[in-house]
Amino acid sequence: MTAPDFQLDPRLVRRRAGRAAERYAGVDTLAREVSRRMGERLDYIRIAPRRILDLGCGPGADLATFAQRYPGISRVAIDSAPAMLAQARGDTGLLKRLMRFGKPAEPDFICADASALPLARGSVSLAWSNLMLQFLHDPLPALKEIHRVLEVGGMLMFSTLGPDTLKELRAALPPSDAEHLHRFIDMHDLGDALVGAGFADPVMDMDMLTVTYTHLDDLFQDLRASGSANAALSRPRGLVGKGHWQQLRSNYERLRRDGRLPATVEVVYGHAWKTAPKVAEDGRAIVRFQPKPT
Repeated sequence: MTAPDFQLDPRLVRRRAGRAAERYAGVDTLAREVSRRMGERLDYIRIAPRRILDLGCGPGADLATFAQRYPGISRVAIDSAPAMLAQARGDTGLLKRLMRFGKPAEPDFICADASALPLARGSVSLAWSNLMLQFLHDPLPALKEIHRVLEVGGMLMFSTLGPDTLKELRAALPPSDAEHLHRFIDMHDLGDALVGAGFADPVMDMDMLTVTYTHLDDLFQDLRASGSANAALSRPRGLVGKGHWQQLRSNYERLRRDGRLPATVEVVYGHAWKTAPKVAEDGRAIVRFQPKPT
């Protein structure tokens, strides 16, 4: 699915997410807006989940929304960064637990990789993933795992970043053999990956959002604070020269309008269903007999 010369360092992605955990809530404006838009899409889908998976839950901002939307429904929150899970879990001291007595059950918090979920097959009704897949250079293994843990009739709903994200910064970068920005997967390729993972009836769409900054350094600060700085294996390993930065800034300044610098974010949304399998794991066709109408 991805270019063979582009790979992300998963350990670096995890470390940067961990360092960003405590301050992430102050820079998650984009994630909150995308979550709101995902919720609007969910309003039009008829589903009554028995168990919800929030994959890549971060500090857990979406968990309260699920509790309101689906009262009393079991929730599982999974993230690969322990520090993010600590933020999502909050204070688990004795007094806090006593104060929660009689209230809806807390989610199950699990530290795990998206491509190796410690959940039983068919144990989840709704899998939700808000802006996590872009941290995987190949999301297909994770999509296959999500398909495995979903029950028949269950649904995956996700958001991720598309290839036009940060297109201004990409165009302003001076020529280089190193990878200065992540590459993001096209919406149509993601749709193909959903089918390849076993999902049915994928629905894809996208939004183009523009965030503006007074200074280019503010954009870089947001990327660092959200744990989204460059984690490509082919990233520059040493300090970038002064001339590189001066040319980058000069190129980007040409885009300034009304005192602000634009940064495009292409948000890709998708949802798909797990239907009953037509072929068994050993390759034999599954034949289902329907009772004869009386």
